[in-house]
Amino acid sequence: MLDFFTIFSKGGIVLWYFQGVSGSFTGPVNALIRSVILKERGGTNSFNHDALTLKYKLDNQFELVFVVGFQKILTLTYVDKLIDDVHKEFRDKYRNQFQKNGALGFLTGTYDFHDEFKDLLRAAEESSKSRAPAAMKTFDQSQKSQKTVKSMIKKPEEKPKENSKKNKAAKKEDPKAAVVSSKAAAVVKQTPPSVPGDPEEISNELIQRNREALFNRYNKAGKKANKAQKPEVPKKKGKQPQMWGYGVPHDKPLDYSDPIANGSTENGPAATEDDLVILKSRAGEMMGNLPAVEHESSEDEEEEEEAPSQVTHTVPKSSTKKKSFGGMFGMLRNLVGSKSLSREDMNPVLEKMKDHLIAKNVAADIAVQLCNSVATKLEGKVMGTFSTVTSAVKQALQESLVQILHPKRRIDILRDVMELQQSHRPYVITFCGVNGVGKSTNLAKISFWLIENGFSVLIAACDTFRAGAVEQLRTHTRRLNYLHPPEEHSGRTMVQLYEKGYGKDAAGIAMEAISYARNQGFDVVLVDTAGRMQDNTPLMTALAKLIAVNRPDLVLFVGEALVGNEAVDQLVKFNKALADHSGAEKPALIDGIVLTKFDTIDDKVGAAISMTYITGQPIVFVGTGQTYCDLRSLNAKAVVTVLMKA
Repeated sequence: MLDFFTIFSKGGIVLWYFQGVSGSFTGPVNALIRSVILKERGGTNSFNHDALTLKYKLDNQFELVFVVGFQKILTLTYVDKLIDDVHKEFRDKYRNQFQKNGALGFLTGTYDFHDEFKDLLRAAEESSKSRAPAAMKTFDQSQKSQKTVKSMIKKPEEKPKENSKKNKAAKKEDPKAAVVSSKAAAVVKQTPPSVPGDPEEISNELIQRNREALFNRYNKAGKKANKAQKPEVPKKKGKQPQMWGYGVPHDKPLDYSDPIANGSTENGPAATEDDLVILKSRAGEMMGNLPAVEHESSEDEEEEEEAPSQVTHTVPKSSTKKKSFGGMFGMLRNLVGSKSLSREDMNPVLEKMKDHLIAKNVAADIAVQLCNSVATKLEGKVMGTFSTVTSAVKQALQESLVQILHPKRRIDILRDVMELQQSHRPYVITFCGVNGVGKSTNLAKISFWLIENGFSVLIAACDTFRAGAVEQLRTHTRRLNYLHPPEEHSGRTMVQLYEKGYGKDAAGIAMEAISYARNQGFDVVLVDTAGRMQDNTPLMTALAKLIAVNRPDLVLFVGEALVGNEAVDQLVKFNKALADHSGAEKPALIDGIVLTKFDTIDDKVGAAISMTYITGQPIVFVGTGQTYCDLRSLNAKAVVTVLMKA
């Protein structure tokens, strides 16, 4: 039984609807529009909202949307056929009205479609009921009945000869012995059968025995000779000192730690004077909102943008201009004319585009869904006279990618921290992710950015597992205090580390740190957690406990820009673990993404698309280097430009 069926324009005007149960269906339809249609996630035609499943179909020629909703627990096999039939019938009935009045006809027109819909619904339900389950085959119809008794009898397999392995080994050890043995076997085969008790038989047995003894003696001598000829394995030498430059050993010790200081900020310098001068010179660069990721467009790209869409019949003067239009799209420029686009027209271009996205590090499943979404968006759309399939598909994909990278909600950390300052409560951010992605390093960068904007920061060292994790944060704290000493902030310490050592409960340390920050008047608490693989159930349970107990204001997933398909698996399993192990009705999931090592990937920026597509959450920070100032915000258009560059 259907809950509702509605037809509306892409402008939001409801043309007709059917309601099978009481209640409003505007909530599920609005959720479908916000989460799927506007976000260009049309790879599949179904969408789940609470207890409902919604299926939809787009009519790109007349800008219509057909949506049907039913209970998720029901298995209705006729829904796809029904929505196709309704789409075809509604278009055929009001085609002339749409073509004559255009978009204004949606406001002035009347659409009476109840009788036709009931007939189509009844036909679809009857067609699903008429499909009786396939009858079981009789024995005469089965393949077993065609077999004879003789074919069912298994013949005993011949046993392999016991000495075959020994003979092969003997042949490998000494080819001469194999030749002698083959000659002896030939002699034995050629001797005629003898009568039992005959002296000739006794002499043959004696000869055979003597030959075997000779072979055994020869084989033993050959084995000893082979053992004696084995070369001596040279002993491994100890580890040699590293050679730097032109082969000159670097004897200067590389341990710059001060054993007297022991990590405190009072007893010793955190860095050399040169490092301190460089860091001091960059203080004040990060005030306000973060700068966006920059992208310098190449000459080929500018030529591609400036190239006219109209195709002329003149022969180009040089082949370089033809290639500059884009290597990926230059081969597939087919004119469409004024006809509507079909799947067959777009398939060659979409296949090429899918391979291009995968080569740019987009996860394979995400690339397929993006291409399907573009095909759904363009199917049936009427193109201009001089438009090409390639240009239309490329433009649609660019718009989809930009829309995906734009967040559903904008995260403004500076504004949120200022709001919580009025209630005297710290703003808590928790960092999570797999091992080695740069959580502690980027936490220090974010600390520097917050201090530059006048907020005091407390770092909670909740990575109680990795050796050196607390010492790493202690070093960052010392450096940040050198850049922003208390003397410059009216005697107020701008960054402090809250640590309890190793082997302790991370959730308890985070709770104590938040309480300490509230009492001491810190503005922000940054919680550093241990790296963990997404398949490690005990560690994922501990992370879910930390987040469920402390309820941070923002949960950031730290991921590398180097990963491809692994990014999807990591984010899906992290979100699933947080939802399964929290025990709350509305568990705190991942709110944003920190994309690290962005300066190491050149134009392979597909991980940004994969992470944003799978979670629907924005990329809040982008790490572009190794210093505190190498932190940026995401520029969606720049990323898409790099991604689409051939």
